[in-house]
Amino acid sequence: MKLRIWLVSLALMLAVPVEANFSLGLELGPVWQSRNDVRIPSSGGTPFSIADVKSGPFFRGRLYASYDWNERHGLRLLVAPLSITASGAYAQNITFAGQTFAANVPLTATYKFNSYRLTYRYLFYRGEVWKLHIGFTGKIRDANIALSQGSTSANRSDVGFVPLLHFAARYQVAKEWFLLFDIDGLAAPQGRAFDATLQAGWQASPTCDLQLGYRTVEGGAENDTVSTFAWIHYLVLGATVRI
Repeated sequence: MKLRIWLVSLALMLAVPVEANFSLGLELGPVWQSRNDVRIPSSGGTPFSIADVKSGPFFRGRLYASYDWNERHGLRLLVAPLSITASGAYAQNITFAGQTFAANVPLTATYKFNSYRLTYRYLFYRGEVWKLHIGFTGKIRDANIALSQGSTSANRSDVGFVPLLHFAARYQVAKEWFLLFDIDGLAAPQGRAFDATLQAGWQASPTCDLQLGYRTVEGGAENDTVSTFAWIHYLVLGATVRI
């Protein structure tokens, strides 16, 4: 059902008439987690890794909407849902969010990290082959980590605002071929968050680009109540339509 929704969205995007400063983007592809370490609470909780239960692949996607009100200045809205569910057993008892989960008994772990971002972008350099953007991103994270085993369940949710820096570069390899690099990220004593991608693109028409590449999302936080760090990897197939 989710795959059908994404495919219908892509079809609608490719059918939109053009000539304006808007663009819509869709990314789809498999996702793997090489790290997803959790300890809740930081003092007294048991450290464990959700990636040890199942690393992937999981099929996920994200949506973009961009508006440039002139050649230099623009906004980009991102909706990036991410939810991973893995079932398995650990070799040790796990104390998590006030509950204890027995060793060697199957349990279900759920990791949700939905991201909603608004980015201001400034085109500070435009040459024959290079276009370079800098900017700022305001991110709303909707996170939740949950464990369940039989009648025992516990979760830790967190909704908050995260400021990030933005940088993007486009290199025109040939008339219809280009490379894209894009990153939102920032590190602080409270934690860090990075979302970066490198993609190869093909201008399929004057109004539609197709992209293929790699995206990585890494970060987490450690304080008195929670310690979580994850490293997620995406194989990206994308389409961008200028409206």
